[in-house]
Amino acid sequence: MSKLTEYREKLNYTQSELSQKSGISVRTIQRIESGANLKGHTLKAIALALQVDPSELNESSKGKTEYNYPLIKLINLASLLFLIPFANIFIPFLIVHFKKEKNIITKQIVSIQILWTIISVALFFTAEILKNELLLNEQLPFFVLFICMLINGYIILRNAMEIGKNNQLRIKLNYSII
Repeated sequence: MSKLTEYREKLNYTQSELSQKSGISVRTIQRIESGANLKGHTLKAIALALQVDPSELNESSKGKTEYNYPLIKLINLASLLFLIPFANIFIPFLIVHFKKEKNIITKQIVSIQILWTIISVALFFTAEILKNELLLNEQLPFFVLFICMLINGYIILRNAMEIGKNNQLRIKLNYSII
């Protein structure tokens, strides 16, 4: 069953009623519900008539990808074993590559680790410069690195809990680096 059919039936519309509300022919609605692609003006008109986001109509339920959530959780937790910058990227990336579990969630996990590694390294070097310029404690850069590792640990554990509960990430980016 297509998403269009699901939304139409949820609102108790017939194909005729949806046709009248959207200005799209009944035959076009029938073709879309049979599996034809929904795009352009037709997508916008039907989404407006059903009062849903257009992107929701393009995902058919039969084409929905089933994710291996236990493996995704393992990929996420693999970063925890290597909180040290760079290892926290390579181990999850290798698991994703060899297990062929490249999807939006695993891309997000690796992207978060890449971004966090860049931030951690930048903060470490900033602390090193400040230590030398302001004659601060010799341990400052390592303290900053330790705090970054704790924050990364929190991100990983929080996402692992959310994957376990709701099959999604709690802390995620609005984009993917990879």
